[in-house]
Amino acid sequence: MPELPEVETTVRALRRPLVGRTIMGVRNTWPRHIALPSPEELQERIAGRRILGIDRRGKFLVFTLSEGETLIIHLRMTGHLSVVRADTPVDAHTHTIFRLEDGRELRFRNPRKFGRVYLVRDPQEVLGRLGPEPLEESFTVEALRRRLAGKKRQLKPLLLDQSFIAGVGNIYADEALYYARLHPLRRADTLSDEEVVALHTAIRMVLQMGLEHEGASIDRYVKPDGTRGSMQDVVSVFQRTGATCYRCGTPIERIIAGGRSTHFCPVCQPQEKGT
Repeated sequence: MPELPEVETTVRALRRPLVGRTIMGVRNTWPRHIALPSPEELQERIAGRRILGIDRRGKFLVFTLSEGETLIIHLRMTGHLSVVRADTPVDAHTHTIFRLEDGRELRFRNPRKFGRVYLVRDPQEVLGRLGPEPLEESFTVEALRRRLAGKKRQLKPLLLDQSFIAGVGNIYADEALYYARLHPLRRADTLSDEEVVALHTAIRMVLQMGLEHEGASIDRYVKPDGTRGSMQDVVSVFQRTGATCYRCGTPIERIIAGGRSTHFCPVCQPQEKGT
C-alpha cells in the first residue's frame, strides 16, 4: 500500500498539471469506488469545481476545490492516479475518471478495487481520526513520548495504527524499528527515554529517505508518470528475509506482527524488556 512518501510523491507530481484546472464531470464504472456521497451526487456536486490546491493527510490525497468542496482519494493497495489526454485508451482497471476543461483527464486506476473517493464539505468527516503528521515540526520527541505513554501494544502494530501516527505503513515501520534497534514485538510502554528518542529520529529519517527516493516501487506503486521510485533499492530489512543484515551480517528474519508481514534483524533488534 502506498505510504506517506509514495502519497506525497504523487501529490507533488499532480500539483503542476491539476491546480487551477476545472473538473467538468466524472465517470465511474465501479460504484463502490465512491465512498461519499452517492455516484450520482458526486457527479452533480463536482461538475464545475476548480482545483485550488492538492495536499496530503496521512495516506490520503486532499484536493481543495472551489465552492467549499473537498475531494479526498485513498489509493489503498493498488491505486494509481495519472493525468492523460482524454483520447488515451482507458485501462480496464481504471474505474473513476475526472474530466478536465483542458481536454485531459485525471484517471484513478485501481486493479484490486480497494481505493476510495470522497467528496465532502468538511474534510474532518474523513480525516478526523488520523494521528499527527510525523514530519511536521509539532511531532517532537515529547509528542511521541506522550503518545506512547501507557500503551501496552506491540510497536509494529502500533506504528501501523493511523490514529497513532498518520502515514506510516508496513515498509517504513519495519525500517524505522530497524534503525531504532527496536524489536517489532516490544511493548510500547517498555521503551526508555533514549529508545523513544531513537524511534522518533528513525521514523522521521526513513520517511525523509522515502521522499528523497520518491517512494518504494514494491508491488504495484509507480509515480503518476509511470516511472518507479527507488526506495526499494535502499531498504535495510523490508522484504529482505534471509539476506544478511548490513550492520552485523545476521540473516534478516520474517514474522507476522498484528497480521502483517514483518522483517527485522534478531541481533540488532533484540527482543527484551517485555513484549
